[in-house]
Amino acid sequence: MDLFDINENTYEPLAERMRPLTLEHFFGQEEIVGVGSPLRKMIESDSISSMIFWGPPGVGKTTLAKIIANQTNSAFHELSAVTSGVKEIKELIDVAKFNKSNGKKTIVFVDEIHRFNKAQQDAFLPFVENGLIILIGATTENPSFEVNSALLSRSKVYVLKSLEEKEIIKILKRALELPEYQDVIMDEDCLSIIAKFCNGDARGALNTLENVIEITPVKKNRKTITKDQLEKSLQSKVFLYDKNGEEHYNLISALHKSMRNSDPDAAVYYLARMLEAGEDPLYVARRLIRFASEDIGLANKEALVQAVSAYEASHAIGMPECTVNLTQAVVYLSVSPKSNALDVAYMKAKKDAIDTMKEQVPYHLRNAVTKLDQEIGFGKGYIYAHDTKEKVAKMTCLPDSLKGRKYYIPTQSGNEKNIASVLKNLENFKEGGKK
Repeated sequence: MDLFDINENTYEPLAERMRPLTLEHFFGQEEIVGVGSPLRKMIESDSISSMIFWGPPGVGKTTLAKIIANQTNSAFHELSAVTSGVKEIKELIDVAKFNKSNGKKTIVFVDEIHRFNKAQQDAFLPFVENGLIILIGATTENPSFEVNSALLSRSKVYVLKSLEEKEIIKILKRALELPEYQDVIMDEDCLSIIAKFCNGDARGALNTLENVIEITPVKKNRKTITKDQLEKSLQSKVFLYDKNGEEHYNLISALHKSMRNSDPDAAVYYLARMLEAGEDPLYVARRLIRFASEDIGLANKEALVQAVSAYEASHAIGMPECTVNLTQAVVYLSVSPKSNALDVAYMKAKKDAIDTMKEQVPYHLRNAVTKLDQEIGFGKGYIYAHDTKEKVAKMTCLPDSLKGRKYYIPTQSGNEKNIASVLKNLENFKEGGKK
């Protein structure tokens, strides 16, 4: 085996040429194919079964399927979920029968398997069941919703994650060792720029590297690629920052505080700073979800809905399309009425919970499961709120040592003004007044 263990056809795209043939040169996904992992043992013992790889683009789904075929006694056949129909599947079954007669397994790889309709998926089912074919599907969508349940139940689902920056850099360095790139000199920073720019997508990173090398002029028998050269070739300024460093936290802090101060313009600016620097959009979306409850809460109950929807949209379509979804959420959260009452309530309750961890739950709030429970008095005095006219029972629920403690104190902002009024009425009723 040669040094690179890759396709030597220089007319193919770099990403295709760099596709490894063995696990030794497959970067990332250690949890799935690392030394000692169940899947790796199955490959090494040639005892694989049908499976589905679920993950974002460029993380190695197709590559891993081809490695499995290459490292086992299997024939590899690839079907397109877009152009193949039931006819092509039946023809493939005939090939699989021929392979079996010659002592060889048949791996059928279907990229974007979620695009197969029900009839196409059903056509596979009996042959997956009887073991004539080993189906390996790849999808960027949740297979629980997109793949036939019968087919899914007969396949093991492996979740592939976006590659880390260090893994992308390893792949890029390996590409630069190719004989045709021996005249290329690239700053170390450039590899990091490409890795950040491509956001965990190895194929995108290799395509970027290839394009940059192609447009770089030869000077003194060398192609020297600098940070400035790279940024120009990417056609956009890459505002780099270390995702684990100070600037990372400075920018997310600025975004958070701008939204808190109801400044949508500043908030959108800092959002753009982060995304254009290569920040994971899902990280930003998670922060928005936290903000929706921490700084708005029940002052606008739709804030959390907007934030969660932005996360789901970002997960579904990714960068760069999800920028507008995140912008919608950032602007909405910025202009919403603000309240930190929920955060304050939890922190106060947390302190009391820690201080009173051994405090017993009042007997009337306990379930009397056994006869002994009843004899002790569990459940005695409990009033079922739905049995009352007002749907509220005049009883205390906090332990005696915390009786009368207030944690959630609504503000007069937005919808919390109405909640404050409701709580006041409830308090008066429980103290003996009318609801």
